[in-house]
Amino acid sequence: MNTAQKLAAEFIGTFTLIFIGVSSICVNAGLPGVALAHGLAIAVMIAAMGYISGGFYNPAVTFGAWVGGKIDAKNAILYAAAQLSGGLVGALAVRAVFPASTVELFKLGTPMLAPDVGVGAGILMEFILTFFLVLVVYGSAIDSRGPGMGGLFVGLTITADILAGGPMTGASMNPARTFGPALAGGYWENHLVYWIGPMLGAGLAALVYKKLLARREG
Repeated sequence: MNTAQKLAAEFIGTFTLIFIGVSSICVNAGLPGVALAHGLAIAVMIAAMGYISGGFYNPAVTFGAWVGGKIDAKNAILYAAAQLSGGLVGALAVRAVFPASTVELFKLGTPMLAPDVGVGAGILMEFILTFFLVLVVYGSAIDSRGPGMGGLFVGLTITADILAGGPMTGASMNPARTFGPALAGGYWENHLVYWIGPMLGAGLAALVYKKLLARREG
């Protein structure tokens, strides 16, 4: 696959995640519904286009793949740009579809800390949730020894993570998931939580898999 095809796949997959995920929040689908919407969106997009680009749809996953030597720096930057663009366009599409009152009520689905959750706790939650996600990406989608059903298991991980962390932080696990609605709607509260936690969690997961779990040659 050429670079343009890979970037198009990453843009479309991330657009889908944000449009479906944020829409589920705007229709008040409830925590289980929101968790399933995000998980299913990722699962079907990995199934549809994972063979083209790897199906990362997340700058944190891309960073984890770079840490593990699965993508070079140039392509990692291009992937992240495509993902952030897809996140923004997805959020703008939601804003165009729903009434302004709904957008404001749900803050365009922008992940935010619960009132009783501090910045440190928020970073830690996003760190742990993203660690789980990237570990599953490596084990089920990147490692050739995996079961060959990466989309399903990555989607289920996202669903489980949102069920666990959604009420605390929104369980973003994905800078593009937060950046798109934040830019489209202007909701920037504690925005760095959703970069620091996911990027650190992804990096650690990649190192753990590379150093402890990956296939050893010889």
